[in-house]
Amino acid sequence: MPLPSMLLDGYSNFRSGRYTSEAARYLKLGEGAQKPKTMIIACCDSRAAPETIFDAGPGEIFVVRNVANLVPPYTPDGGHHSTSAALEFAVLSLGVKHVVVMGHGRCGGIRAVVQDASPLSNTDFIGSWMRPIKDVARIVPREEGCDDHIHERLIERASIEHSLANLRTFPWIRMKENKKDLSLHGVWFDISMGELHAYDEGEAQWMAIGGGAV
Repeated sequence: MPLPSMLLDGYSNFRSGRYTSEAARYLKLGEGAQKPKTMIIACCDSRAAPETIFDAGPGEIFVVRNVANLVPPYTPDGGHHSTSAALEFAVLSLGVKHVVVMGHGRCGGIRAVVQDASPLSNTDFIGSWMRPIKDVARIVPREEGCDDHIHERLIERASIEHSLANLRTFPWIRMKENKKDLSLHGVWFDISMGELHAYDEGEAQWMAIGGGAV
């Protein structure tokens, strides 16, 4: 079964376009080791690709994507922990200087939690993965008259804040942050508007990049 034509066409464009113009860079990257300074933990959502949003070239950012851009707490129990393993590799082996948790608007995983919708259950992988966000959602107040979209946005951002707290349960992340060798960041991307908002932990508020509090 051949690859989908979209992928084949895209690869052809890459070979004749970006690869041709950056062949020397790719050759250097292939001969050496990757040395990104930034790790981004993003959602699997196909509409919110960090490399596109940050206009990053090959080798510039270390990206891990999972459902709803979650960071689990430090749990060295012998289980399978892909995001935690990627964090360990990025921080301890690659020596990244920044870890960014990037959420986005209209997140399907968050919406499923808020609306208690399919395919979440108590037995499948997604249900288990998203279960902690139910606790986050319960503590996000909903003002009278607040529509579903705004309420989901508040939970999307609260989930990012929760993941930042979970990052600090990893002892080597906490140690490096205390030594000023590592900084943690939370950002949220508005897909429709193409806007990026950043979380100011000192002020406990979200700010549009280039704008005010939102």
